[in-house]
Amino acid sequence: MALDPEIAALLKELGLDVPEPAEPPTVAEMRETTRAFSLALSTGPPIEVGAVTDDRITGVPVRIYRPEDEPAGEGAVPTVVYFHGGGFVTGDLDTHDGICRRLCRDLAAVVVAVAYRLAPEFPFPAGFDDCVAVTSHVGDHIADYGGCSLAVAGDSAGGSLAAGVALAFRDEGRPLAAQFLAYPGTDLSDERHHRSLTEHATGYVLTRAGIDRFKDFYLSEIPAAAAGAPASPLLADSHEGLPPAVIGCAEFDPLRDEGLAYADALLAADVVVDKHVFPGLVHGFLHLAARSQAAEAATARLTAEFGELLRSLPR
Repeated sequence: MALDPEIAALLKELGLDVPEPAEPPTVAEMRETTRAFSLALSTGPPIEVGAVTDDRITGVPVRIYRPEDEPAGEGAVPTVVYFHGGGFVTGDLDTHDGICRRLCRDLAAVVVAVAYRLAPEFPFPAGFDDCVAVTSHVGDHIADYGGCSLAVAGDSAGGSLAAGVALAFRDEGRPLAAQFLAYPGTDLSDERHHRSLTEHATGYVLTRAGIDRFKDFYLSEIPAAAAGAPASPLLADSHEGLPPAVIGCAEFDPLRDEGLAYADALLAADVVVDKHVFPGLVHGFLHLAARSQAAEAATARLTAEFGELLRSLPR
């Protein structure tokens, strides 16, 4: 299928439909590009939710979104811990504020967004450790948050972190109800043979060269970590016993095939999975919902399926 026309026009408008410059950007430039991309896609006032509070959990900055008319008492609403994308190098609480507000509103859930430490200043496993620590604290004090089931979610690198946290919780025997992974990276190994990495290496927001830069920054101190989980959730020794998942990938995304491979690995381990590849879309489509009807439809479908999954869980 052809690239969605609205997204094609948007990529041209933002200058993202051309090959990367010969000189790679600096970390500061990458971070500024991510912030500018997010701001350029913001239209209208922020989505209204019940309350938004910046705080710290185990020393890690977080932003807590509470739904309107949140009922009091234990077991009231689900809690979703969200990890932002950005290649483990860029992104922050502000770049993903709109996504988290929408999840809070549409899921009627408490959303805890995590500003984990970023590479290259803090390479693996620092950011991952932050994600595990925050999720563990929220789970141990669930009555202070939604008071109901605990789930994880994330996009891109955040999807990888969410998958890694789910694996860590399983291995520790800690309860985790569900996971929502949007266009996740799941394989940082040197043996990657995913066809989409070559097919969509450039011209569709995320590039193969960019992925390799992110990987080098993230795993600078422990490159061998790419050979297994949690850095590469696809390469975990086992995927049995993981929580049910909603996984959404984009057709024109270099990470498409490893995201789909992860969904298949879960299915092979008898994990319940809602698996999607959305025609015409590119990496980062959760950010594009206000500018593309196709991205809006995909975002709405994934959010609805995740909501159905959360509502089906015992309270």
